[in-house]
Formats: sequence, C-alpha cells, structure tokens
Amino acid sequence: MIKTNRCLLSKLQEDDYEDVKLLYVDESVRKYLGGTLKEESIQVRFNEMNLSSKDSAYFVVRENDTNRFIGLISLDTHYDGVSTEVSYQLLPKWWGEGYATEIVKEFIYYAFHKLNLTEIVAETQLANKASCRLLEKLGMKLQETVLRFGEEQAIYCIKNS
Repeated sequence: MIKTNRCLLSKLQEDDYEDVKLLYVDESVRKYLGGTLKEESIQVRFNEMNLSSKDSAYFVVRENDTNRFIGLISLDTHYDGVSTEVSYQLLPKWWGEGYATEIVKEFIYYAFHKLNLTEIVAETQLANKASCRLLEKLGMKLQETVLRFGEEQAIYCIKNS
C-alpha cells in the first residue's frame, strides 16, 4: 500500500473489477489509448493485470477520505521488452486537480526506493499534451518518438539519481 496526501494506492484485487471497468468504457480516458473496450476485452485485460508477473505492479487509486475510485497506475514491461514503464489512467472527475501529479510522483518514488529500479519510461501519444506536460513536470525527459498504433508516441525516461 502506498499513501499520498490525498490518495491510497493498493494492489489490484479481484473485487476492483467494476471500478477498473469504468476506465475502459470512458471515451475521454481512452481517447489516446486506442478507444473504449468491450466487456470481454476488459475482462481479459483485467485478468492479465491481476495475474501479472512479479516484474509487474498494478495498483488501484482511491481517495483517502471517501475511498472513491480515482484510477489505476502500474509498472510493467514496456513494448521494447526491456524497460519498465509507468502507466496511469484516472477518471475525468479527477483531472486538473493535481491528483495525477501526486500519484505518479509517489509511484516513481516507490519504484526507485522500494523496488530499486534505476530507470522508468512512460509512453504517451504526442497528441496527449496534458500527459506530456505531466511527465515533464515530474522530471521525465523525452527520449524518442516512435510510430506505434498508427499514432506518434512520445517515450519519456527518468533515471534514479
């Protein structure tokens, strides 16, 4: 469990399915992530997350005071098959209030100081300006751009100093 000023991050559990599903059916959340998913695809993806390897970490994010579901954050192997990637999805209600910055910052700290990772990447569509700004604000540097999923992707990196 990881605690921030306003949030509690806990390892993904089977009973988190209905909350996590909210992310995968929300058009705003999925705008830069390939679109919404159907129930069957959501279930498959959720099962993969829930049964992920020891090299992965999937956490649900809830508001401290109310226990309301905010989103999902994870560490998993990047598409390059080598790097560890931080990924995050928050419900729109929580956008623009600093929650993503708070959560991702603390999760990077966790990755570096609890899991002893030396480097983390994040990939987002170049068109997702808010996500690019967030990653840069957290000290991540644009490493490269690639064409993936038919869109230009920005790959950011941060090293443990």
